[in-house]
Amino acid sequence: MFLAQEIIRIKRDGGQIEAADITRFVAGITDGTVSEGQAAAFAMAVYLRGMDLDERVALLRAMTASGQVLDWSGDHLPGPVLDKHSTGGVGDKVSLILAPIVAACGGFVPMISGRGLGHTGGTLDKMGAISGYIGQPDTARLRRVVAEVGCAIVGATADIAPADRRLYAIRDVTATVESIDLITASILSKKLAAGLQGLVLDVKYGSGAFMPEQARAQALARALVEAGKGAGLPTVALLTDMDQVLGTSAGNAVEVAESIAFLTGAGRDPRLWQVTRAQTVELLLLGGLAADRADAGQRVDQALESGRAAEIFARMVAALGGPADLLEKPDRHLPRAPVTVPVMAARDGFLAAQDVRAIGLSVVALGGGRTRPQDPVDPAVGLTGWVPLGTRVGPDGPPLCLIHAHDAAAAAMAAGMIAKACQITDTPPVLTEPVAAGLIA
Repeated sequence: MFLAQEIIRIKRDGGQIEAADITRFVAGITDGTVSEGQAAAFAMAVYLRGMDLDERVALLRAMTASGQVLDWSGDHLPGPVLDKHSTGGVGDKVSLILAPIVAACGGFVPMISGRGLGHTGGTLDKMGAISGYIGQPDTARLRRVVAEVGCAIVGATADIAPADRRLYAIRDVTATVESIDLITASILSKKLAAGLQGLVLDVKYGSGAFMPEQARAQALARALVEAGKGAGLPTVALLTDMDQVLGTSAGNAVEVAESIAFLTGAGRDPRLWQVTRAQTVELLLLGGLAADRADAGQRVDQALESGRAAEIFARMVAALGGPADLLEKPDRHLPRAPVTVPVMAARDGFLAAQDVRAIGLSVVALGGGRTRPQDPVDPAVGLTGWVPLGTRVGPDGPPLCLIHAHDAAAAAMAAGMIAKACQITDTPPVLTEPVAAGLIA
C-alpha cells in the first residue's frame, strides 16, 4: 500500500526513496491524491536531505511521464531534435537567435520556454510582445511548425509535465526553490517531454544569476548533466557570466528588436554573440551536424551571415500567427513606450560593475516583469543602449542606458535604481570572458 507520509518520512530521515515510490508520489501530485501539505513536506525534506543520482533520475522520469511526451519518430524529420535551456538572466535573448541558427544548420528545435519571474526575463514573454504571435499553440500546430520551419519558440501546454507545474507553485511559497535536486527535475522534465535528442544548458553565475556563486552554479550544471544523461538525453552545460546585462537591452519588445537587429546584421553585441555561438556550436556537435568545433563554428557563422537564420525566424513568427513583415517593419508590430529617458553617470569614470539583479528589478518596477505568476506584463517597457563594462561614462555622456517607460514617474524611479546599481571608478575594470572555460559533459 502506498502512503505518501512514509515517502516523506524516509527522506526526512535521510533515507533513499525507491524509484517506484517516487513514481507513485509524483502521480499523486499530478492527480491530487497527494495533498498540498504532503507535497510541501516532500519538497522541504528533499531540500534539507538531498537526493542521490538514482533518485534524481527517478524523479525526473516520473515528472516527465506525468503528462504528454512528444515523439518525433513518426514525423520523419531529416535532422536531430535539439534545444537549449538557460537558468535565467537579464537581457538573455540567446534563445531567439540560437533557435533559427540551429534550424538553418539542419536541426529541429521545439523550444518549450517559460515566462519570467522575479528579476529574470522569460523567453515566452518576449515572444508575446510580437503582435498576433501564438505563444502556446496546440500540439498539432507545434509539430507542423517545427517540421516545416525548423523551430518553434512556445510555452508548455497544460499537459506537458503537469506535476512540475504543481510542485513548482508549492516550492515557490515554501522556500525550497533553490534545491538543486528539485531544480534539476523541474528543468529537465519539460525538456525530456519535448522529445529531444540533445540539450545544451546555459548555467549562469554572477550578480544577475539565479545562483550568483560560480561554484554553486557549477554544481547545478553537473547535477543537470548527470541527470539528463542518466535519463537518456545527451546533455552538456556551459557556465556563462551574468555580471553585466547580456546584450544592449532588457525588457520584452526591446529584446525582440535587438534579436531582429542581430539576425539581420543591423547590430551585434560581441558578448551576446560569444554566448550564443558557444551554445550553438555545442548543439551542432551533440546532434551530429558538424564534424568538430571548427566545422560547427563555420556552419553557425554561415547560417547567420547568409541571412538564412533571419529568414527562418521570420517564417516561424508568421507560422505562429505573427506578422509576415516583422523583420522589415519591427516598429509597426512591436509596442513602444511613450517616455524615453537617458540615465547618466553621476561622475566621470569607467563603468566598473553592475548589480544586474537590481537592474532586472528596475525592469520589473517599470512593469516589464512579474513577482507572481499571475501578474500581467507590459511588453513595451524596458532598457536599451546598455554600455558594456569598461566604458568611460559621465554626466555629459554617453548614457548608461535609455529607459522606456509609460510615464515620467516610473522612469525616474527606474533611473534611481539603475544609478545605484552601477559602480563608477577612476580606473578601468579587469574584464572577464562571458563563457567560462571548460565544457561540463
